[in-house]
Amino acid sequence: MKSTLSILFLALLFTACEVKPKKINYGSDNCSYCNMTIVDRQHASQLVTDKGRAYSFDAIECMVNYHKEHTDQAVALYLVNDFKNPGELIDATKATYLISPEIPSPMGANLSAFNSQQEAEKTQAEYSGERYNWEELKSVLKKQ
Repeated sequence: MKSTLSILFLALLFTACEVKPKKINYGSDNCSYCNMTIVDRQHASQLVTDKGRAYSFDAIECMVNYHKEHTDQAVALYLVNDFKNPGELIDATKATYLISPEIPSPMGANLSAFNSQQEAEKTQAEYSGERYNWEELKSVLKKQ
């Protein structure tokens, strides 16, 4: 009996610290940065720490700003919703970004993420704007 409880405890311990995205409950979860309700499936984002704690955001810039204020947290995953596949979280560090005044986002940065550079280019051709990679985007947002 004692060994069964020990195994159960260890199993719970390892699954509690699993580093993976957490489902965003659109319409009920609040942004970890600005506390607005997360409703937009095209612009939401998520940060997962190396301990497995997930923080969800209503906009990409909220995630970036949150991390600027919490540099003590080691981040395992930066995730953003793919604009072309609403609700699908993708690796933020590999995404291509578009800032276009013709595509409003929840916090007003007009910032959208794309799983591929080609999709970002197509959207840019349709709506205008400037494209960025992850490092360029962080630099642009740092200036705001």
